[in-house]
Amino acid sequence: MELGFTTAVYVVAAVLFILSLGGLSGQESAKRAVWYGIVGMALAVFATLIGPGAGLWWLSVILIAAGGVIGYQLASKVEMTQMPELVAGMHALVGLAAVFVGFNAHFELGNVMAMSPDGTLPLSKDLAKGLEGFAALLAKKTPVEINILRVEASLGIWIGAVTFTGSVIAYGKLSGKVTSAATKLPGGHALNAGAAAISLVCLIWYLNSGSLLPLLILTIAALFIGYHLIMGIGGADMPVVVSMLNSYSGWAAAAIGFSLGNDLLIVVGALVGSSGAILSYIMCKAMNRSFVSVILGGFGGAAGPAMEVEGEQIAIDADGVATALEEADSIIIIPGYGMAVAQAQQNVAELTRRLRAKGKTVRFAIHPVAGRLPGHMNVLLAEAKVPYDIVLEMDEINEDFPETDVSIVIGSNDIVNPAAQEDPNSPIAGMPVLECWKSKQVFVSKRGQGTGYSGIENPLFYKENTRMFYGDAKQSLDTLLTMIN
Repeated sequence: MELGFTTAVYVVAAVLFILSLGGLSGQESAKRAVWYGIVGMALAVFATLIGPGAGLWWLSVILIAAGGVIGYQLASKVEMTQMPELVAGMHALVGLAAVFVGFNAHFELGNVMAMSPDGTLPLSKDLAKGLEGFAALLAKKTPVEINILRVEASLGIWIGAVTFTGSVIAYGKLSGKVTSAATKLPGGHALNAGAAAISLVCLIWYLNSGSLLPLLILTIAALFIGYHLIMGIGGADMPVVVSMLNSYSGWAAAAIGFSLGNDLLIVVGALVGSSGAILSYIMCKAMNRSFVSVILGGFGGAAGPAMEVEGEQIAIDADGVATALEEADSIIIIPGYGMAVAQAQQNVAELTRRLRAKGKTVRFAIHPVAGRLPGHMNVLLAEAKVPYDIVLEMDEINEDFPETDVSIVIGSNDIVNPAAQEDPNSPIAGMPVLECWKSKQVFVSKRGQGTGYSGIENPLFYKENTRMFYGDAKQSLDTLLTMIN
């Protein structure tokens, strides 16, 4: 009865997770999708606590409550600009959990096998009497199934360890605690290949001996791979890295689900793993990156000397921007990470409302990798209550720039960089970008004349139809709003 109830609840939870993932693809359905996920997880936890093999439920409740309180406190204090760091931190915890569960499976297997006089499985009914949960499941396994379990546990530990150290380094790069430059130890990719070979040898060793030592060495090798792999990836590729680590955490969960015989964990892990991999691929395509090259840390250097940028950056004040906006009929706003840092989304939304009230056509152009997390700009604009129907993706709006009177770039650099099309030696050569320089006028809201997070010079800032609106985005828009009523 307990098993049947738990299985039924797991099926409902799995359906809710699928609906949640599907709903997150649209801004209108995202809020509902989040609730699907919350309800699905609540049902899954409840069914697990009362299901077969449940024990020390009071300790589980205490730990869940403590984790919930800590998570709420952390999440409520995190700014939107820190969301990529929070996500990387969550991935690290998922990876670490997979490592712990994998080692627990190893120790539990050893305890069950120790109950047999000859140290083999399956156990007789008399010896298996009284065993519950995972131990009872292990007691029925044949030698072949034991080896399959060991492979599953090893994969869960290996992927989890890579995810853990990789996520910690990603967090450090995103928060500025670790250099954002691509850094490798002497030996580069050969070290990663050597660690992977050691992991494979340890897996074979573990399958033949069942001892703890090869599992420990495998874990250390995986921890190194996670560290060295992400250290070798530059800061400009961090959005892809965050998505990739999300995929890793999902596959780690799926591997552990196979080890524990937990169908829901397998389903959820597969959903997270596949969706993260697909998103990483989409983002690499949007950046004209090779997915394998990014993952292996092989991207980052230019093919030759970069094209020299001629001219000077011409500044404009709020009065000049206001005059141009009053005269314009069509306006496109391009938000970037600088808008998030300045927390200027509310000011942008208010400017949009005032311009639309004057009968002007105002739309937003969103690049797939704007910000440091997929969907970063969409979330900020939704938070500021910008209408969904005027927020368009790059492919939907790029052709409209030549007929646009004014484009306003707020804290963006690479995604509006014409060097991607004009300079074959640029580090972002071939990357699809928002072609805002084709507008009649371009205003760039920027703190100063720096090159931004990726360190790539932008010829847009020097074009004849571009004017630099220097200053903190929020303060600049505050001043602008006093002139547009």
